[in-house]
Amino acid sequence: MIEKTSEPDGRNVISVALNANFFFERAVRSLDRFQYEKALKNFRKAVEYEPENPVNHCNMAGILSEMGNYEASNAILAHVLEKVDPSMTECHFYMANNFANMENFEEAERSLVAYLEEDANGEFLAESDELLELLHYELDRPAPLHRIRSREGAVEHDRARSLLEEGKFPEAVRLLEEIIEGTPDFLAARNNLALAYFYLGRFGKAKECIAQVLEHEPGNLHALCNMAIFLQYEGDRETLDGLLRMLEVTVPFHREHVFKLATTMGILGRHRIAYGHFRRLLKDEEIGGDAGLYHYCAAAACNSGLLREAERCWRQAAKLDPESAVPRFFLNLLHQSAAEGAALPPVSYNYQLPFQEQLKQWKANRGSFAEQVRVNPLLRSSFFWALRYGDASLKRQVTEALGWIGDEEMVQALKELLSEPVQDGKQEEAGLLRLHKLIGMEPEKEPRPEGKERLPRG
Repeated sequence: MIEKTSEPDGRNVISVALNANFFFERAVRSLDRFQYEKALKNFRKAVEYEPENPVNHCNMAGILSEMGNYEASNAILAHVLEKVDPSMTECHFYMANNFANMENFEEAERSLVAYLEEDANGEFLAESDELLELLHYELDRPAPLHRIRSREGAVEHDRARSLLEEGKFPEAVRLLEEIIEGTPDFLAARNNLALAYFYLGRFGKAKECIAQVLEHEPGNLHALCNMAIFLQYEGDRETLDGLLRMLEVTVPFHREHVFKLATTMGILGRHRIAYGHFRRLLKDEEIGGDAGLYHYCAAAACNSGLLREAERCWRQAAKLDPESAVPRFFLNLLHQSAAEGAALPPVSYNYQLPFQEQLKQWKANRGSFAEQVRVNPLLRSSFFWALRYGDASLKRQVTEALGWIGDEEMVQALKELLSEPVQDGKQEEAGLLRLHKLIGMEPEKEPRPEGKERLPRG
């Protein structure tokens, strides 16, 4: 602080109050001129005047980091956390950056995880994502991050979504209920809890969850889409038709909302509308190169009668994912149906062969699975196609399933397949032997070369 006073002889004397603010302002002016040594000197003086002020310490640590003295910077930051103000959780983030600059990636990871798990404000979340990606690359493994406090429940929610995708519905319900108990306004968790209840057959609880979401946010698109699916299941056509009229004219902006609405329209049989939304997503540079998305668009087009567009999408999917059997199977199905003049059966949106979609039912209800194979021609054709043209993994899946299907037509078809030469060396000997055993055939033995005896295994 600068004050003007008068001496007895009338002269004006300017007195300077040396305090932390004075040296802070001088340090900032030095920084503006890139005079780091002067700035550091003045920040040190500010710390001397206010040693209990953590901001002055952090400023000094920041200057040292700019000067490349990362160890000294971290020493000050550690002092702040240990002695001055343990609530300054951003110090962990600063330390993580210093450690990364020193290529001490293990310590950088430790500090960054501490920041994300302890910081409640999330000021450096975007920067933390970039640093996490760098550390993942350098350490060749994901960080052992259990939660992000500023996004309370987000990590747990991701885990719950994975459980839903894996079909582990009771576990998903338990985890989602815990999340909602801790963060009642976490609407995404409520939406997914509604789905988990629905999959478990607890329809009343599912609708109750959706109603709670819509009470908080009447325009929540995920909740409206879920409600439409629940209403279709219940057969409430009157209420569903009113909701569908609204959803059919909805044009979402966010990518996640577009995908949710597109898949919902597909489930509800509004394939032409689903096709329009999937086409929008294909124009998105970040996800437009995904083979699965091209399959979704192809399925919507095929189910809408737009066969040329479906073929174009499946061809693109085959280019993007040449190892997948899915695009090739449906392209073959298109050409076969055109040649025979037959109508195409409804195509599922799942990026799998039809028989693969049934795999989840095997352990739960093998009888139902076998019956589906008998009555569903698309499912049967995908079995045979996978055996002829699929890779070793697909063949193993087929042979595993065939043990539960007692079907004369399939047995005869397999006999014909096994009498043909092995194609491109793809069918493994173990898989062939298993097929022979399943249908009661003895494999032909290779003739032993003349004049040579097999050596005993030793």
